[in-house]
Amino acid sequence: MSLLVTGTIGIDDVATPTSEAKQVLGGSCMYFSAAASFYGPVRIVAVVGEDFPPHFRESFTRFPGVDLTGLETRKGGKTFRWGCKYHANMNSRDTTFTELGVIGEAPAKVPAAYADSKFLFLANSPPAVQMGFIDQSPKRVLTVADTMDLWINIAKDDLVALLKRVDGLVLNFDEAELLTGKANPITAGRHILDMGPRFVVVKKGEHGCLLIHRDGICSLPAYPTEKVVDPTGCGDTFAGGVMGFVSTDQSTQHDPGSFSSIRKALVHGTIVASYTIEAFSLDRLKEIKRADLDKRYAEYASMVRI
Repeated sequence: MSLLVTGTIGIDDVATPTSEAKQVLGGSCMYFSAAASFYGPVRIVAVVGEDFPPHFRESFTRFPGVDLTGLETRKGGKTFRWGCKYHANMNSRDTTFTELGVIGEAPAKVPAAYADSKFLFLANSPPAVQMGFIDQSPKRVLTVADTMDLWINIAKDDLVALLKRVDGLVLNFDEAELLTGKANPITAGRHILDMGPRFVVVKKGEHGCLLIHRDGICSLPAYPTEKVVDPTGCGDTFAGGVMGFVSTDQSTQHDPGSFSSIRKALVHGTIVASYTIEAFSLDRLKEIKRADLDKRYAEYASMVRI
Protein backbone atom coordinates (compact mmCIF):
# COMPACT_ATOMS: atom_id res chain seq x y z
CA MET A 1 0.00 0.00 0.00
CA SER A 2 1.26 3.52 -0.83
CA LEU A 3 2.42 5.86 1.95
CA LEU A 4 2.89 9.59 1.35
CA VAL A 5 4.49 12.06 3.76
CA THR A 6 4.56 15.84 3.57
CA GLY A 7 6.67 18.10 5.76
CA THR A 8 10.04 19.81 6.01
CA ILE A 9 13.52 18.89 4.83
CA GLY A 10 16.23 21.19 6.10
CA ILE A 11 19.68 21.81 7.47
CA ASP A 12 20.15 21.71 11.25
CA ASP A 13 22.64 22.88 13.87
CA VAL A 14 22.20 20.85 17.06
CA ALA A 15 24.01 21.35 20.37
CA THR A 16 23.71 18.98 23.34
CA PRO A 17 25.40 19.17 26.76
CA THR A 18 28.22 16.93 25.51
CA SER A 19 28.59 17.54 21.77
CA GLU A 20 27.27 19.35 18.74
CA ALA A 21 26.62 18.86 15.04
CA LYS A 22 26.49 21.66 12.49
CA GLN A 23 25.02 21.72 9.00
CA VAL A 24 23.43 18.26 9.22
CA LEU A 25 20.44 16.91 7.34
CA GLY A 26 17.21 17.46 9.26
CA GLY A 27 13.48 18.07 8.95
CA SER A 28 10.32 16.17 9.86
CA CYS A 29 9.82 14.71 6.40
CA MET A 30 13.37 13.41 6.26
CA TYR A 31 13.26 11.60 9.62
CA PHE A 32 9.81 10.16 8.94
CA SER A 33 10.65 8.79 5.49
CA ALA A 34 13.90 7.18 6.61
CA ALA A 35 12.09 5.34 9.41
CA ALA A 36 9.11 4.30 7.29
CA SER A 37 11.41 2.92 4.56
CA PHE A 38 12.41 0.02 6.83
CA TYR A 39 8.87 -1.28 6.37
CA GLY A 40 8.08 -0.41 2.77
CA PRO A 41 8.04 2.31 0.11
CA VAL A 42 7.35 5.91 1.11
CA ARG A 43 6.72 8.95 -1.08
CA ILE A 44 8.05 12.39 -0.12
CA VAL A 45 6.40 15.71 -0.94
CA ALA A 46 8.65 18.56 0.20
CA VAL A 47 10.62 21.54 -1.06
CA VAL A 48 14.27 22.59 -0.67
CA GLY A 49 16.31 25.46 -2.05
CA GLU A 50 19.06 25.55 -4.63
CA ASP A 51 21.55 25.53 -1.76
CA PHE A 52 20.52 22.01 -0.69
CA PRO A 53 23.81 20.03 -0.76
CA PRO A 54 23.95 17.17 -3.30
CA HIS A 55 25.41 14.81 -0.68
CA PHE A 56 22.26 15.25 1.42
CA ARG A 57 20.13 14.05 -1.47
CA GLU A 58 22.53 11.13 -1.87
CA SER A 59 21.93 10.22 1.79
CA PHE A 60 18.54 8.88 0.78
CA THR A 61 20.19 6.16 -1.31
CA ARG A 62 20.82 4.38 2.00
CA PHE A 63 17.03 4.13 2.29
CA PRO A 64 16.03 2.67 -1.10
CA GLY A 65 12.32 2.66 -0.27
CA VAL A 66 12.19 6.48 -0.32
CA ASP A 67 10.74 7.94 -3.52
CA LEU A 68 12.08 11.48 -4.14
CA THR A 69 9.88 12.27 -7.14
CA GLY A 70 7.96 14.79 -5.03
CA LEU A 71 11.06 16.54 -3.66
CA GLU A 72 11.12 19.93 -5.36
CA THR A 73 14.30 22.01 -5.64
CA ARG A 74 13.08 25.58 -5.92
CA LYS A 75 15.13 27.83 -8.18
CA GLY A 76 16.61 30.78 -6.33
CA GLY A 77 15.26 29.56 -3.00
CA LYS A 78 17.04 28.86 0.26
CA THR A 79 16.59 25.63 2.21
CA PHE A 80 14.89 25.70 5.61
CA ARG A 81 17.44 25.98 8.42
CA TRP A 82 16.98 25.46 12.14
CA GLY A 83 19.15 25.30 15.25
CA CYS A 84 18.65 24.22 18.84
CA LYS A 85 20.45 23.75 22.14
CA TYR A 86 19.37 20.99 24.52
CA HIS A 87 19.19 21.44 28.28
CA ALA A 88 21.16 19.20 30.64
CA ASN A 89 18.33 16.68 31.05
CA MET A 90 17.93 16.34 27.23
CA ASN A 91 14.14 16.51 27.68
CA SER A 92 13.84 20.14 26.66
CA ARG A 93 15.62 22.49 24.29
CA ASP A 94 15.78 26.08 23.13
CA THR A 95 15.52 27.02 19.47
CA THR A 96 18.56 29.15 18.63
CA PHE A 97 17.49 30.22 15.14
CA THR A 98 14.92 29.51 12.43
CA GLU A 99 15.31 30.47 8.77
CA LEU A 100 12.15 29.46 6.92
CA GLY A 101 13.53 29.89 3.41
CA VAL A 102 11.34 28.03 0.92
CA ILE A 103 9.12 26.76 3.76
CA GLY A 104 7.71 30.29 3.97
CA GLU A 105 6.71 30.16 0.30
CA ALA A 106 4.06 28.16 -1.56
CA PRO A 107 4.18 24.44 -0.64
CA ALA A 108 5.26 21.72 -3.03
CA LYS A 109 2.54 20.06 -5.09
CA VAL A 110 1.65 16.39 -4.94
CA PRO A 111 2.83 14.74 -8.19
CA ALA A 112 0.10 13.17 -10.31
CA ALA A 113 1.77 9.78 -9.83
CA TYR A 114 1.15 10.09 -6.07
CA ALA A 115 -2.60 10.73 -6.35
CA ASP A 116 -3.38 7.08 -5.59
CA SER A 117 -1.67 7.18 -2.15
CA LYS A 118 -3.73 5.32 0.45
CA PHE A 119 -1.84 6.39 3.58
CA LEU A 120 -1.12 10.05 4.26
CA PHE A 121 1.04 11.49 7.03
CA LEU A 122 1.02 15.25 7.46
CA ALA A 123 4.28 15.96 9.26
CA ASN A 124 4.69 19.22 11.15
CA SER A 125 3.72 22.22 9.00
CA PRO A 126 1.01 24.96 9.03
CA PRO A 127 -2.47 23.39 9.37
CA ALA A 128 -3.76 25.23 6.30
CA VAL A 129 -0.94 23.70 4.25
CA GLN A 130 -1.73 20.27 5.69
CA MET A 131 -5.37 20.63 4.63
CA GLY A 132 -4.23 21.45 1.11
CA PHE A 133 -2.42 18.12 0.90
CA ILE A 134 -5.55 16.29 2.04
CA ASP A 135 -7.37 17.79 -0.92
CA GLN A 136 -4.66 16.42 -3.24
CA SER A 137 -4.96 12.85 -1.89
CA PRO A 138 -8.42 11.63 -2.93
CA LYS A 139 -7.66 7.89 -2.49
CA ARG A 140 -6.52 8.09 1.14
CA VAL A 141 -7.82 5.49 3.60
CA LEU A 142 -5.86 6.67 6.67
CA THR A 143 -4.77 10.25 7.31
CA VAL A 144 -2.67 11.17 10.35
CA ALA A 145 -1.27 14.59 11.25
CA ASP A 146 1.44 15.95 13.52
CA THR A 147 1.37 19.43 15.02
CA MET A 148 3.29 21.66 17.44
CA ASP A 149 2.85 24.48 19.93
CA LEU A 150 3.54 27.16 17.29
CA TRP A 151 0.45 26.28 15.27
CA ILE A 152 -1.68 25.89 18.40
CA ASN A 153 -0.69 29.43 19.37
CA ILE A 154 -0.97 31.20 16.01
CA ALA A 155 -3.26 29.02 13.84
CA LYS A 156 -5.59 27.25 16.25
CA ASP A 157 -8.72 27.79 14.14
CA ASP A 158 -7.02 26.16 11.15
CA LEU A 159 -5.85 23.30 13.34
CA VAL A 160 -9.35 22.72 14.72
CA ALA A 161 -10.65 22.63 11.14
CA LEU A 162 -7.93 20.13 10.21
CA LEU A 163 -8.88 17.81 13.07
CA LYS A 164 -12.29 17.32 11.50
CA ARG A 165 -10.60 15.80 8.45
CA VAL A 166 -7.97 13.46 9.88
CA ASP A 167 -8.18 9.98 11.40
CA GLY A 168 -5.36 10.51 13.89
CA LEU A 169 -3.27 13.19 15.55
CA VAL A 170 0.25 12.87 16.99
CA LEU A 171 1.53 15.48 19.46
CA ASN A 172 3.56 15.92 22.65
CA PHE A 173 1.95 15.86 26.09
CA ASP A 174 2.54 19.59 26.64
CA GLU A 175 1.03 20.38 23.25
CA ALA A 176 -2.03 18.32 24.14
CA GLU A 177 -2.46 20.43 27.26
CA LEU A 178 -1.95 23.66 25.32
CA LEU A 179 -4.55 22.65 22.71
CA THR A 180 -7.21 21.54 25.17
CA GLY A 181 -6.46 23.26 28.48
CA LYS A 182 -6.47 19.81 30.13
CA ALA A 183 -3.38 18.87 32.17
CA ASN A 184 -4.18 15.15 32.26
CA PRO A 185 -3.07 13.67 28.92
CA ILE A 186 -5.91 11.12 28.84
CA THR A 187 -8.51 13.82 29.48
CA ALA A 188 -6.80 15.99 26.86
CA GLY A 189 -6.82 13.09 24.40
CA ARG A 190 -10.52 12.47 24.90
CA HIS A 191 -11.17 16.17 24.35
CA ILE A 192 -9.26 16.02 21.05
CA LEU A 193 -11.34 13.01 19.99
CA ASP A 194 -14.41 15.19 20.38
CA MET A 195 -12.85 17.52 17.77
CA GLY A 196 -12.92 14.80 15.11
CA PRO A 197 -10.04 12.28 15.03
CA ARG A 198 -10.56 8.59 15.68
CA PHE A 199 -7.37 8.38 17.76
CA VAL A 200 -4.70 10.55 19.38
CA VAL A 201 -1.11 9.55 20.16
CA VAL A 202 0.41 11.59 22.97
CA LYS A 203 4.22 11.40 23.00
CA LYS A 204 5.93 11.60 26.40
CA GLY A 205 9.60 11.35 25.42
CA GLU A 206 11.60 9.05 27.68
CA HIS A 207 8.33 8.06 29.37
CA GLY A 208 6.86 6.50 26.24
CA CYS A 209 3.49 7.29 24.71
CA LEU A 210 -0.26 7.10 25.22
CA LEU A 211 -2.84 6.00 22.69
CA ILE A 212 -6.30 7.44 23.27
CA HIS A 213 -8.62 5.78 20.75
CA ARG A 214 -12.39 5.74 20.42
CA ASP A 215 -12.16 2.01 21.17
CA GLY A 216 -9.67 1.99 24.04
CA ILE A 217 -6.58 3.34 25.78
CA CYS A 218 -3.03 2.02 25.68
CA SER A 219 0.16 3.13 27.43
CA LEU A 220 3.60 2.02 26.26
CA PRO A 221 7.02 2.71 27.81
CA ALA A 222 9.98 3.91 25.78
CA TYR A 223 12.74 1.46 24.92
CA PRO A 224 15.42 1.85 27.65
CA THR A 225 18.23 3.24 25.50
CA GLU A 226 21.57 3.70 27.28
CA LYS A 227 23.24 5.83 24.61
CA VAL A 228 21.44 9.16 24.33
CA VAL A 229 23.21 11.44 21.84
CA ASP A 230 20.54 13.56 20.14
CA PRO A 231 16.73 13.40 20.59
CA THR A 232 16.11 15.51 17.48
CA GLY A 233 13.79 13.74 15.05
CA CYS A 234 12.78 10.97 17.45
CA GLY A 235 9.12 11.99 17.29
CA ASP A 236 9.21 12.00 13.51
CA THR A 237 10.92 8.61 13.27
CA PHE A 238 8.41 7.30 15.82
CA ALA A 239 5.62 8.39 13.47
CA GLY A 240 7.49 6.92 10.50
CA GLY A 241 7.72 3.54 12.18
CA VAL A 242 4.02 3.65 13.07
CA MET A 243 2.83 4.56 9.59
CA GLY A 244 5.40 2.39 7.84
CA PHE A 245 4.12 -0.65 9.72
CA VAL A 246 0.42 0.14 9.36
CA SER A 247 0.74 0.76 5.62
CA THR A 248 2.44 -2.59 4.92
CA ASP A 249 1.29 -5.10 7.55
CA GLN A 250 -1.33 -7.38 6.02
CA SER A 251 -3.03 -8.08 9.35
CA THR A 252 -4.01 -4.39 9.67
CA GLN A 253 -5.30 -3.73 6.15
CA HIS A 254 -8.94 -4.52 6.91
CA ASP A 255 -9.01 -1.52 9.27
CA PRO A 256 -5.63 0.24 9.54
CA GLY A 257 -6.99 2.84 11.97
CA SER A 258 -8.40 0.34 14.45
CA PHE A 259 -7.30 0.28 18.08
CA SER A 260 -5.48 -3.04 17.65
CA SER A 261 -3.70 -1.88 14.48
CA ILE A 262 -2.43 1.39 15.94
CA ARG A 263 -1.48 -0.23 19.25
CA LYS A 264 0.65 -2.80 17.44
CA ALA A 265 2.21 -0.10 15.25
CA LEU A 266 3.21 2.04 18.25
CA VAL A 267 5.73 -0.59 19.28
CA HIS A 268 7.44 -0.36 15.89
CA GLY A 269 7.55 3.41 16.15
CA THR A 270 9.07 3.14 19.61
CA ILE A 271 11.81 0.83 18.36
CA VAL A 272 12.86 2.99 15.39
CA ALA A 273 12.97 6.09 17.60
CA SER A 274 15.22 4.25 20.06
CA TYR A 275 17.87 4.03 17.34
CA THR A 276 17.49 7.62 16.15
CA ILE A 277 18.44 8.99 19.56
CA GLU A 278 21.79 7.19 19.48
CA ALA A 279 23.42 9.59 16.98
CA PHE A 280 22.98 12.91 15.20
CA SER A 281 20.77 13.24 12.14
CA LEU A 282 20.36 9.95 10.22
CA ASP A 283 23.74 8.58 11.24
CA ARG A 284 22.44 5.70 13.38
CA LEU A 285 19.60 4.77 11.04
CA LYS A 286 22.10 4.47 8.19
CA GLU A 287 23.93 1.77 10.14
CA ILE A 288 21.00 -0.56 10.85
CA LYS A 289 18.83 -2.95 8.90
CA ARG A 290 15.31 -4.27 9.39
CA ALA A 291 16.78 -7.28 11.19
CA ASP A 292 18.16 -4.95 13.88
CA LEU A 293 14.70 -3.47 14.40
CA ASP A 294 13.18 -6.95 14.65
CA LYS A 295 15.77 -7.99 17.24
CA ARG A 296 15.14 -4.95 19.41
CA TYR A 297 11.39 -5.43 18.94
CA ALA A 298 11.71 -8.94 20.41
CA GLU A 299 13.73 -7.57 23.35
CA TYR A 300 11.11 -4.89 23.97
CA ALA A 301 8.25 -7.39 23.77
CA SER A 302 9.99 -9.57 26.33
CA MET A 303 10.47 -6.60 28.69
CA VAL A 304 6.85 -5.48 28.66
CA ARG A 305 5.31 -8.96 28.79
CA ILE A 306 3.69 -9.80 32.14
